Amino acid sequence: MNKNDLVTAVSNSSGLSKSDAAKAVDGLFDAITGALKGGDEVRLVGFGTFSVADRAASEGRNPRTGETIQIAATKQPKFKAGKGLKDSVQ
Repeated sequence: MNKNDLVTAVSNSSGLSKSDAAKAVDGLFDAITGALKGGDEVRLVGFGTFSVADRAASEGRNPRTGETIQIAATKQPKFKAGKGLKDSVQ
């Protein structure tokens, strides 16, 4: 399922027009992104939790040359599925 499929599904299930459903989906993505940028986590009970994880700096190797390189520390978005989502998939 891609974003257009998601917009269509939201439109069909909610009775909204496709343009209103697209605005709702974009609004949801923007709200989650904004919360994560602000250092918060987003908990959707029964669905899951979006959070930010710190990835420490590390040392790696260039596969072409075998040269050692430094990999900078980063922040990565993370999603942990909730019980309701896990149970519905099984």
